[in-house]
Amino acid sequence: MWFLIILLFLNIPPLYAQTAEEYLQDGNDSIKQGNLDGAISEYTKAIDINPNFAKAYNNRGVAYAQEGSLAQAIADFTMATATNPNDAEAYNNRGSAYARQNNLSQAVLDYTKAIENNAFYVKAYVNRELAYYKLNEYDKAWSDVHTLEAIGGKVDPDFIEGLKKASGKDQ
Repeated sequence: MWFLIILLFLNIPPLYAQTAEEYLQDGNDSIKQGNLDGAISEYTKAIDINPNFAKAYNNRGVAYAQEGSLAQAIADFTMATATNPNDAEAYNNRGSAYARQNNLSQAVLDYTKAIENNAFYVKAYVNRELAYYKLNEYDKAWSDVHTLEAIGGKVDPDFIEGLKKASGKDQ
């Protein structure tokens, strides 16, 4: 007991019984069970052990986003991209959080960065085409539709119909 008191007094982080990767997996399991608080706790333990663990920041950001804590989610996605600038998933996820805040211009920037990091990231193209649509940038939305088709991604037929009507084009 006195050992823990000394650690707290000296501001030394506690020793963990598991590795950061094991806490990450426990967080993933908690997410699958719908236990967001538990997932956040496990991802936080992983980050405490390894403050440069981009995947733990990304996954904790996902949990925060699922519970509606978008500012915290964006902060975690930002940490994920800072620790791993090539993390296309984290850029895409941050873009989605910005889109939920109706900050579509910032969302487009993040989706674009995700695509720059992974030119075949279908989800980022889908998200960006929708953001372009909402921004009334229909030519850019059409461009993403064509790219998606070229890389083998599925384009929602209802989205195509809506884009045709909104843009006045039948591309």
